[in-house]
Parts: sequence; C-alpha cells; structure tokens
Amino acid sequence: MRRQRRVLLRKSKQPAEEVFLNLPYDSKFESLYLAYIVGTSAFGLTPRATLELPTGARLDRILALIQSCRYSIHDLSRIQIDRNPPATPRFNMPFELGLAVAYQRSGHNHEWMVFEQVNRRIMKSLSDLNGNDVYIHAGTVAGIFSELCNAFVRSRHQPTVPEMWRVYRGLRQALLGVLHQSGARSIFEARAFRDLCTIASGLVDRYVLTNS
Repeated sequence: MRRQRRVLLRKSKQPAEEVFLNLPYDSKFESLYLAYIVGTSAFGLTPRATLELPTGARLDRILALIQSCRYSIHDLSRIQIDRNPPATPRFNMPFELGLAVAYQRSGHNHEWMVFEQVNRRIMKSLSDLNGNDVYIHAGTVAGIFSELCNAFVRSRHQPTVPEMWRVYRGLRQALLGVLHQSGARSIFEARAFRDLCTIASGLVDRYVLTNS
C-alpha cells in the first residue's frame, strides 16, 4: 500500500518551483550547503546554483538563472568582515543578492531571502538591508532547517525538522558515491550538485511526501 501511494504521489506531483541558492563554495560550508539542498527540496522546490553555469558571459547567465526562479536564498555568513586577520572579502554573493533585489523591485514575481550566521552582523556588512528580515542560522544544520521553516511558513509543503534530518542523513550517506560516480573532487561541482539534488528529491519522496 505504501509503495502504491508513493507511485501515485510521483505521478501527480506538479513541476517544482525553483529556488536560486547563493551560497559559499568552500569546504567549511559543506554541511550547510547540503542542508540548503535538503531543506529547499523538502519544501517542494528545485535548487539551482551558479555551479550549473558554463564559463563565459556569466553575468547574463546568472541574471537569467535568477529570473527563472520563484525564490532566491542568499547566505551572507561568509563575507568575513569580522575575521582577524581579515580574509579576502567575498563580493559575488552580495552582488547576486543585488541582482535579485533589482529584479523583484522591477515588478517581477520573485521573493528573495537573506540568511546569516550571527545576529545583527548584517548591519555591518550590508546596512542597506536594515528593516528587512534576516534569517539567523547560527552556523548549524539545525539552524538552517529551523529558519527555512520560518522563511517558507506559507508554503503548501510543510516538512518537519525531523523529516529533513532523515533526508540529510541519507544524503550524507550517498555523498561518497556521488563523488565517485561523477569523478568530482568536491561537492561544489556542476555534476555533483545535480546528482545531490536528484538524490535529495528522491529521499524527500520517501521520507516527507509519503507522510504528508
């Protein structure tokens, strides 16, 4: 019966809305990167990222990617203005946030969200956001899941945090296989990103949608 129900859910599943993930691509962010893939997939969204884009004329392609997405999530926790000694500033992420804001402010149906690790730090790094909601995840997977629940509180899909944890653990278990099959040296490569999103979607079908 459960197997039959899962098949019916897959057949009736509508095309997922897409979400642009504007995230740091470095090894220290790996767990949170996976958490964003899991969490957005659990809310019935298809994650997209600049990792998918070929080199050359990237600005036009990034803008087109943002325009294709109903939502965008911008994690500014690695701008690193508080590091001592200071690290090289990262401007790509706030720049891509600016593209999303401009697109939404020009009258298009796009919702952007800002995530950070430390409360109120955004007022130092990007004070123009004063007055806008910033989701504080405290640098933890649990924090990502909790803040995604707040950000998508009006979503038709409402996964629980324990369900997201089950998907996350399943994705972590598949990680070495993904790297082996894709020949990727890290998870921050186009094929690895695509495979991780596909696996996360399948796990969501198993652990989240079948319980809805």
